[in-house]
Amino acid sequence: MTTKNLLVELFVEELPPKALKKLGDAFANQLAEQLKAQGLAAADAVVTPFASPRRLAAHVTAVAARAADKAVSQKLMPVSVGLDANGQPTPALLKRLVGLGADASAVGGLRRAPDGKAEALFFDSVQPGVDLTEGLQKALHEAISRLPIPKVMSYQLETDCGIPNFLPGWSSVHFVRPAHGLVALHGSDVVPVQALGLTAGNRTHGHRFEAAVDPVLLQDADSYAATLARDGAVIASFAERKADIARQLADAAAKIGGGCRPIEDDALLDEVTALVERPNVLVCEFEKQFLDVPQECLILTMKANQKYFPLLDAQGRLTNRFLVVSNISPADPSAVIGGNERVVRPRLADAKFFFDQDRKKTLESRVQALTKVVYHNKLGTQGERMERVCSIAETIGLQLGGPELAARSLLAARLAKTDLLTDMVGEFPELQGIMGGYYARHDGLSEDIAFAIEDHYKPRFAGDELPRTQTGVVVALADKLETLVGMFGIGNLPTGDKDPFALRRHALGVIRMLVEKDLPLGLTVLLSTAVPAFGEKISDATPALADFIYDRLAGGLREQGASAQEVDAVLALRPQRLADVAQRLQAVRAFAALPEAPALAAANKRIANILKKSEGEGAAVQETLLQEQAEKDLYAAMQVTVPAANAQFDAGDHTASLQTLAALRTPVDAFFDGVMVNADDPALKANRLGLLKSLHEAMNRVADLSRLAA
Repeated sequence: MTTKNLLVELFVEELPPKALKKLGDAFANQLAEQLKAQGLAAADAVVTPFASPRRLAAHVTAVAARAADKAVSQKLMPVSVGLDANGQPTPALLKRLVGLGADASAVGGLRRAPDGKAEALFFDSVQPGVDLTEGLQKALHEAISRLPIPKVMSYQLETDCGIPNFLPGWSSVHFVRPAHGLVALHGSDVVPVQALGLTAGNRTHGHRFEAAVDPVLLQDADSYAATLARDGAVIASFAERKADIARQLADAAAKIGGGCRPIEDDALLDEVTALVERPNVLVCEFEKQFLDVPQECLILTMKANQKYFPLLDAQGRLTNRFLVVSNISPADPSAVIGGNERVVRPRLADAKFFFDQDRKKTLESRVQALTKVVYHNKLGTQGERMERVCSIAETIGLQLGGPELAARSLLAARLAKTDLLTDMVGEFPELQGIMGGYYARHDGLSEDIAFAIEDHYKPRFAGDELPRTQTGVVVALADKLETLVGMFGIGNLPTGDKDPFALRRHALGVIRMLVEKDLPLGLTVLLSTAVPAFGEKISDATPALADFIYDRLAGGLREQGASAQEVDAVLALRPQRLADVAQRLQAVRAFAALPEAPALAAANKRIANILKKSEGEGAAVQETLLQEQAEKDLYAAMQVTVPAANAQFDAGDHTASLQTLAALRTPVDAFFDGVMVNADDPALKANRLGLLKSLHEAMNRVADLSRLAA
């Protein structure tokens, strides 16, 4: 079967930049999957996506003009249902054959074959392979309908009603943006498919202003990218365009010298890649006086509002130069450079104005105004929330560092939310906390307080750094606990993908601080200390919140490579000090590698089941009631092994503790082989249950070893 490469392109109006890469990949992959499913493309066919501001395209290798015929075997019904006593077809069989496009003449060709306990009739046929035009039409329809379109547009197309002397009509089309062109090339042949009111051809359009010709004629599928680059002045590949921009940014910064480098922001790079068809990086600058404004403000306004790349010096400080990715390449770029410099100046001036105005009021003077800002209709104002955070922070501060840390934490918590009322944060909400730190320094507060205010939102996302100071850790913990306890207390829990108050992120932040800062705080006690701050506003949902946090911890540990069994074994005990979990996991992993582990885990599971059934029974072990040699040997071994293991556990050496307990395998096996636990004598039974209970407690201090049993 001969094959050719296939190229399909949708030419549209400017696509949403933040969705472009996703749309391009989805279009290409869906198209290729549909062709493969129909047998038109091989399973190993290579698909190449293309996506520019005005096009989605896909190149698929080795596509057949017609799919191969396929033998099909269809089970019809049991023989006893399809044929009567004389072997003649029943009405049910004839009706089924008609539904398959056959008739009574096909009865003789039916195949009998066993199907379970009965014999069934099978209809064997050859299904002709689908033609490329028909198959591509279906694939194109599926690819378009399954696009992850952020918001669908509706527009009207003029259509010919097909009746002479009648005026044309209008039809509605629904797509991400109005489509104006469709290309479908199988090698050099046009495939006459239709989509979005368009019929495929071999012509497309290039750059709005710099294309050498318009329209651009495509000779074949394989020359698509090269022809667009030469005649259309367009780099069609998203990946190639992104790499070209990154290279130009680096080259421009290197020419400036002094260790300058463009700010790293992959999301911004993707967005800019989606805005230009042939990138041209230019160097611009602004007045140095604006550098008096905190660089976070200037960087944010340049990135968010103008899509510029700020330039940093070798020390990571903002310079007064920035890079612009233009979509045109004039011989004299001065007009483009000047235009971008004029555009950014008012933005920077606004930032300077906000900064100057905000510093006219202290953070302390803004505290009272928090009482006028609604936080949640069931939890009150930001002022009430601030008081709760203060109470929680003071309690945690006392536990971690005494009155001095508590006082610093209380002050930082009191001022932490006041920058929400500033003009700068009103304009740029992303700067909350950061601006509070700057304004705290301006008010003469210590670096410790300024850092705590700035860091109390951290970690803001996965991989973000933690608060830098102990005060910052206390306030960040208090802030996240207030949110978690409050939302769980009013039943406002995450559902599916919806988590409007970022409770999952807050839980992960609490976990990271407890673990990475090695804080000596028990989780249940920590959660309980936050509840009184709410008074009567909430119900105590501490157990459910603890489960939620342990679930987040379990997920994180599994992502880091721990097995589900190991994580389950450790977290089944609900360890209160989360900083110990990693060491417990390491100990369990080392124990599981021992030859004694499977037998001890199975025995542990058996002991747990026995104790569960005998709940309330059992007593302190009396050596005089030990009758069988196996129980005497186990008791004697425990007298030596358990104290040693407990001492190692108390010293924090969990691995050694479990390895010491591994020596009990032989006496434990002998006990179950030779001792009847449920003896007729109640005293004897209680003594043996007591022995097993002591063994169970000793073996499960690090983790629930029964969870390791197969």
